[in-house]
Amino acid sequence: MKLRLFCTLALLCVLATPCSVAVACDLCAIYSASRASGADARGFSVGMAEQFTSYGTLKNDGKTVANPLGQRMDSSITQIFGSYTFNNRFGVQLTLPIIDRSFKRSDGTGGVQTGNVFGIGDITLIGSFMPYQKFTEDFSFTSRLLAGIKLPSGSTSRLKEELMEVPEVEGIPESGVHGHDLTLGSGSVDGIIGTALSTRWRRFLAAADIQYAIRSRGTIHYRFANDLHWSFSPGGYALMNHKETLAIALKVSGERKSLDNLAGAPADDTGINAVFLGPDFLFTWKDKLSVNLGADIPVMIHNTALQSVPDFRIRTAITWNL
Repeated sequence: MKLRLFCTLALLCVLATPCSVAVACDLCAIYSASRASGADARGFSVGMAEQFTSYGTLKNDGKTVANPLGQRMDSSITQIFGSYTFNNRFGVQLTLPIIDRSFKRSDGTGGVQTGNVFGIGDITLIGSFMPYQKFTEDFSFTSRLLAGIKLPSGSTSRLKEELMEVPEVEGIPESGVHGHDLTLGSGSVDGIIGTALSTRWRRFLAAADIQYAIRSRGTIHYRFANDLHWSFSPGGYALMNHKETLAIALKVSGERKSLDNLAGAPADDTGINAVFLGPDFLFTWKDKLSVNLGADIPVMIHNTALQSVPDFRIRTAITWNL
């Protein structure tokens, strides 16, 4: 029914008077952009997303501390995904992450250890349901509910370092990069739930999402803490025509995670509460291509014990509707 309405509006773009064409074509551009972004696309879509995070600052209980050894970690997570949308309400997505992390840390004896981990992470399968959406000339709104499962496909060999962490020795820098930071997988089957909302009024737009990971106990009886991620992105369309749209937004995002647990004992160096701020760009071409680029700078980080925390993140994603 909605598809017929959109087709009718597209036909009006051609048949209307010149003044009406300008307004209606904005709507056509918005609709094409929403389809390119996956809001109403049917059939198969494929894509890739990349997030690079630089961890170069040491914080102890939320306070920046000296880093004489230059401890750091650079993390690159590439997600390859494919999705299928059955109709304008239901869809599924399978995501395969490929993780590449290089690090430099204290070896617990006063020396420095460097290394790299690379491999496949934990696969996720997510189902989505769109309970409501509306498109008019000046206003649009979409809502989406998400639920899925994460499977333990990534290696947990680095997680076993948690059983062998060297106790802190006075005068020797403690490691700020831990086994739970370097592991490719959690070794557990976890649940994921969330919701996403987006709205537009004329050329102004806003989007918000929240995602919650429900963890179970996995390898070596290690249980990652439940994890909450959220974001809010107000912005507007800088470009809008028959073929292309370009939206620019200011994204505020955050993460909240309590302490992990190892065989019943809390892992003191795993909790974090962080807020990030940065620009977000979304380009679409017809109803086929969507390209996203963004950056995140931390404006607040409170962590527990000693951890290497993010200095910045760079995000990019590309989606193609087949």
